[in-house]
Amino acid sequence: MKRALSLLLAAVLCTGMFAGCAGTENTSSAAASTAEESKAEESKTEESAADATADLSGTVSTNGSTSMEEVMMGLTEYFKEKYPNVTVTYDPTGSGTGIQQATAGSCDIGLSSRALKDEEKEAGVTETVVAKDGIAIVVNKENTVTELTVDQITKIATGEITNWSEVGGADMEIAFIGREAGSGTRGAFEELTGTEDACSYNQELTSTGAVRTAVSTTPGGIGYISLSSLDDSVNALKVKADDASPAVECSEETVLDGSYPIQRPFVFATKTDAPLSEAAQAFYDFALSAEAAQIYSDAGVVPAN
Repeated sequence: MKRALSLLLAAVLCTGMFAGCAGTENTSSAAASTAEESKAEESKTEESAADATADLSGTVSTNGSTSMEEVMMGLTEYFKEKYPNVTVTYDPTGSGTGIQQATAGSCDIGLSSRALKDEEKEAGVTETVVAKDGIAIVVNKENTVTELTVDQITKIATGEITNWSEVGGADMEIAFIGREAGSGTRGAFEELTGTEDACSYNQELTSTGAVRTAVSTTPGGIGYISLSSLDDSVNALKVKADDASPAVECSEETVLDGSYPIQRPFVFATKTDAPLSEAAQAFYDFALSAEAAQIYSDAGVVPAN
């Protein structure tokens, strides 16, 4: 009898062990199956996104600011890699024309290197800032002047102020150094300071690096360069909007928050009451994405996002 009970108990234990093993195997199998299904779903999602990218086609027409040319060339080049069947056109007609064309619906996106006026917004266009252009005012490392007002910078640029002693510095002649005619940085500086066709240059150079080097080797030198080109070979002046305003250093933070005076926005103007085409919307979204941030930095401006 005892032998029969022992055999029966052994059989029960063995059955439980086999059931446990089978349960473990089933659980592992189910987990593996779930993981495989998840990977398959992810793969399908990625394939669908890739197919959507490949299938998107059409033309995106942009029109406006000549100062945004380098930014637009960079955006267009990288967007083309992402959407090979979409063509983006850029017609550099000037900010005012770009805004007018967007208002009339003659282009998908108007480009402006200034903020839109209230009357332009009321006429039916929406402003989206994609980047900000900050211009640093730089001097030789030996210069004791640390800040200037926009008015003083203007007077230096036009030759009205010719000696550093007139703005609190040493008795030393000022050498105003800038870019050649047609330069986007020169155009931005002159537009922002109201000195178009009025600047009196001691040197006009063909690159930002050349301006920086000339200032660094000229004791009385002062010039302008893009924020992204700043380094420790020169001193960047703090700038005051006027005598009553605080002096603000040129940095990415002060350009983004609008406190640095010598800056301007780069704007996409789109028709308020009409949706963009699928291709134009894709380009708009790309221009505002984190993916595009380096493109703006490479062009010497600060991405808005």
